[in-house]
Amino acid sequence: MAKIKAIRGMNDILPDQTPVWQFLENSVKSVLSAYGYSEIRMPIVEQTDLFKRSIGEVTDIVEKEMYTFDDRNGESLTLRPEGTASCVRAGEEHGLLFNQTQRLWYQGPMFRYEKPQKGRYRQFHQIGVETFGMASADIDAEVIMLSARLWKELGVLDSVTLQLNSLGSNEARAEYKDALVAYLTERKDKLDEDSQRRLTTNPLRVLDSKDPQTQSLLDDAPSLADYLDDESREHFADLCGMLDQAGITYELNPRLVRGLDYYCKTVFEWVTDKLGAQGTVCAGGRYDGLVKQLGGRPTPAVGFAMGIERLILLLETLEVVPETLRQPFDLYLAAEHKGLQNRLMVLADQLRDKLPGMRIRVHCSGLKNISSKARQTGAPWVVLIREENDSLLANLWYNSEPIYDIQVDNLSGLLQQQWQA
Repeated sequence: MAKIKAIRGMNDILPDQTPVWQFLENSVKSVLSAYGYSEIRMPIVEQTDLFKRSIGEVTDIVEKEMYTFDDRNGESLTLRPEGTASCVRAGEEHGLLFNQTQRLWYQGPMFRYEKPQKGRYRQFHQIGVETFGMASADIDAEVIMLSARLWKELGVLDSVTLQLNSLGSNEARAEYKDALVAYLTERKDKLDEDSQRRLTTNPLRVLDSKDPQTQSLLDDAPSLADYLDDESREHFADLCGMLDQAGITYELNPRLVRGLDYYCKTVFEWVTDKLGAQGTVCAGGRYDGLVKQLGGRPTPAVGFAMGIERLILLLETLEVVPETLRQPFDLYLAAEHKGLQNRLMVLADQLRDKLPGMRIRVHCSGLKNISSKARQTGAPWVVLIREENDSLLANLWYNSEPIYDIQVDNLSGLLQQQWQA
């Protein structure tokens, strides 16, 4: 019988990998807590219409990448391809948004059907930040400053670059879109295949094209900056002023548009040149119209999302993962013979009570290979308990060298003294 394997592009995260994931997740949680953000958890399956209405029916995500199926009642459901729409749906459904301010974050798997490649998978994991009810540029600055603090905590700040742009109001962007389409339509035969298709579905995405010939055509295309409304100009100037004051450097990128229909005004990306083509590690912006678009009352909003797999790839490429993550255990406990196993199990729990924080593994299922299994755990301390003259003794090794032979009753005190030293 053939073995069942994981679905292509949906990967297992193995025990030797999870410490790095936990390190990243804990670092993010620490920074978000310092800024006063609250966690929200949404289901991974939503009604398909949620994403059609938010992302746009003629986007690549909806047309080509979503995992969509009918349930037993014939209702169309979709594995979430991104988190913002789900967060808006949850906030609106539970009365968290109207006339309120919210600072929320979430983490979990997202799903898109696309060609798997390093740092980009069909099931991928994101951490997202969403804020609601604040229209001024200070909250845009806060979410960017928050992300910059995270890069500093992780030791990657010098390897990422902040790119900024403003898309203006929905009305200004629509006017610009018409001008861009008119310009590109006259030159359609010179566009790459993807850009020709996007010209009729999502023309602003042509600005993202990596094709050299398309990029050269865009040099003379209408500029989005020329179509910005006064309010958006002032908003963007306020944001840049706050980032300047905070000492956060950035590049203005007039071709940065983001791939989703709901963005307006501020858009930003943190990019790196350390990962080849997969250069974006965090991206977001303002989406003031999305809540109304999904049936709620007008609510200003801004947020971002970061891909965990890509961030871990960056951490490992830069070799900034703490070495201590590779040492999962402090103490390995074993018994000289099977008759002592019950007492060994009790002793292990007593040590956990007296030495909180010490990571202890007990040798189970036989007495073979105690030394080799202890070495496999990486535990520097190894204890073997034995009986002698009706007393329970403990032989203690440190890095394979015998150092003590003592009464078990004295073990916790000795371990505490040695461990803290």
